[in-house]
Amino acid sequence: MPAARESLLDAAFAALERRPWPRVKMSEVAAAAGVSRQTLYNEFGSKEGLARALVRREADAYLRGVERALAGVSGAAAPRERLAAAAVWTVRSATENPLVRAVLTGSWNERLPTSVRTAPPGEPEPLPAPGELIGEARDRAVRLLEGDWPPGAVELPLACEAVARLALSYVVASAPVADVARMVRTVLA
Repeated sequence: MPAARESLLDAAFAALERRPWPRVKMSEVAAAAGVSRQTLYNEFGSKEGLARALVRREADAYLRGVERALAGVSGAAAPRERLAAAAVWTVRSATENPLVRAVLTGSWNERLPTSVRTAPPGEPEPLPAPGELIGEARDRAVRLLEGDWPPGAVELPLACEAVARLALSYVVASAPVADVARMVRTVLA
């Protein structure tokens, strides 16, 4: 039931935007998605299961956004411009989406579903820790840039790691998004 699953996740995200997760009701999420509460429980098992699936979806969307940012800049663009675009995406995504910010930084607050931080026994796909998510973003950047990386430049994995961590610093200590792109260009010049 992929359509119902996405509708339920969309409804849960919308509910989270309106009120803290502890006050989000499963019946409200089901009604907003146009399905029964039983369908919601069949799909996710519990409110914690719904929260874990929601956080997983947002983390995966963040990573797909990193890939789009790296590929979306003109293919002829210098790799540092493409890395700057990925850094800007990281900062924007974390600024606009509290779940992405929490997964990237490990900083959860009372508005968010805090029970998702620890994986229950038998969890098929545990949520990534902040370092793992940044590592996955780095690895995707390396894969997408390896054919275009200039010879003699700093080692590509090191550059991608530095840019990911630089972007993360802008998430933690807020600054204008344009500053992160300028900083990446400067560091990689």
